[in-house]
Amino acid sequence: MRIISGKARGTKLYTLEGKNTRPTLDRVKESLFNILQNEITDCIFLDIFSGSGAIGLEAVSRGAKKAILCDNSKEAIEIIKKNIQKTHSEKNIELYHEKFDNVLKNKIEEQIDIVYIDPPYETNFAIETIELLLQKKLLKETSIIVVETDRDEIIKEIEKLNVKIFDKRKYGRANLILLKKK
Repeated sequence: MRIISGKARGTKLYTLEGKNTRPTLDRVKESLFNILQNEITDCIFLDIFSGSGAIGLEAVSRGAKKAILCDNSKEAIEIIKKNIQKTHSEKNIELYHEKFDNVLKNKIEEQIDIVYIDPPYETNFAIETIELLLQKKLLKETSIIVVETDRDEIIKEIEKLNVKIFDKRKYGRANLILLKKK
């Protein structure tokens, strides 16, 4: 796994061992950032289930003003810290070792430009995250939410929320669903 583009381009990242995380494939990450390329510069980016931190660090490498990274796993946080150091991104990262809902409810006070949600696939955490973002008014009218999932049925759940799907892409098992507020 590596940073694909920007100031940290080519930097190889540390990854988590085991089956509890699935790194986003480079081709999915590249496609995602091609879609978002005009929105990244000077944005505030939230990577709510960060894993290794690769997505948030990619955003910073490409010009995001700040990336907020969050993971509840001690092992993930240690890997993220190493990757922040390796990419020299310390001044652009806000890192939380907490459950996602506590971070959304109590830690973030500014509105987010881009939210990347890649929770454990078997959970409803994506829906809970979107609901909290809306309840806490953490989204701008122009904010983009990206959900990565392998569950096709999640689209029906998302459609019940106060968001609209404006793009969907499939890469093998992984679906990228792009949303905006209604």
